Amino acid sequence: MKRTFILLRSKLALLWLLSSAALLSAGAGAQAHEVKPTIADLTVADGRAVLALEVNLEALLAGIDLDTVEDTDNAENAGDYDALRSLPAARIADRAPELLPKWNSLPLLSVDGAAVPLESVTLEVPDGVDPELPRDSQWRLEGAVPAGAEEVQVTWPDGAGALVLRQQGVEAPYTGYLSGGETSPEIALGGGDAESGWQAFVSYIPVGFDHILPKGLDHILFVLGLFFLSTRLRPLIWQVTAFTLAHTVTLALGALGWVNVPGAIVEPLIAASITYVAVENIFHSALNRWRPLVIFGFGLLHGLGFASVLGDFGLPAGQFVPALIGFNIGVELGQLAVIAIAFVLVGWAMNRDWYRRAIAVPASCVIAAVGAYWFIERVFL
Repeated sequence: MKRTFILLRSKLALLWLLSSAALLSAGAGAQAHEVKPTIADLTVADGRAVLALEVNLEALLAGIDLDTVEDTDNAENAGDYDALRSLPAARIADRAPELLPKWNSLPLLSVDGAAVPLESVTLEVPDGVDPELPRDSQWRLEGAVPAGAEEVQVTWPDGAGALVLRQQGVEAPYTGYLSGGETSPEIALGGGDAESGWQAFVSYIPVGFDHILPKGLDHILFVLGLFFLSTRLRPLIWQVTAFTLAHTVTLALGALGWVNVPGAIVEPLIAASITYVAVENIFHSALNRWRPLVIFGFGLLHGLGFASVLGDFGLPAGQFVPALIGFNIGVELGQLAVIAIAFVLVGWAMNRDWYRRAIAVPASCVIAAVGAYWFIERVFL
């Protein structure tokens, strides 16, 4: 009993230490190069089509494949992005029109099946933003629309990441989510194409799944940390259940705006959670009674991380709740997929005497090292 108390006290001390370091470094900019979706507001009126973009121009100009990376630091051409990000706003504004020829050749916007060439009307690239933080520019594109036009479509370039498309100025407007290379459905210019709750629910399931596989490497490592605890299914079910319940709560509270914790705090603690579960795997071969409670606490942190992603999408209030539920289900399916893949790869060895020594402990050491590196990077770098 005394030994158990000492172990518990040491674990809580470790958690307190990591949490304190993250809180003290809240201004460190943990999410310096996070990839966010582009927001596009579409308005068609008086013979003109207007596409107002909130966009990370530096990432697009650098040619980073935003469909496959969650952080520009992980891209092969991350150096090009950093060089562009260090330029003054005026230099980026001068280079932005380089994107238009490719976009118009898609075409980015078409009306009744005919391409609508877009031209740059206004562009605001904010100056004075910390170079270590992403910079969202406001870019207004316009094109002429023929009289009597009825429908419009938007095609988002391959590799440009996610696009949240919102129709403006009509009743029951269309709001949709496009991945790079996708084309929107035909959108009635007179309105009436608002997604139903069911459509929003279904459309955001793959969004949540995508945030785990392939983009959510930190969440993947955390789930693998749960997986490698032991060779029995029951401990894994207890941990995953605790994690799911916790991140569902904070995902809802954070996405609805009722709880707001800066990413500079949340992201280092997520990295610390990865390290903690992996280190505990090295010293324990079975589920102890307090681990589900610790996992629940870490799940609260991960839910806030999920909420920051969903909050970037700017969904209208009428679609927010079904989209939130769909996103959460997608996250759960992604986590189950990670566990299934792990079972396929090493499940055959889990009942062997050498499994823990040869697979679980070395894998946990790697996970712990990666989590520790991310923690240091997000706090101090």
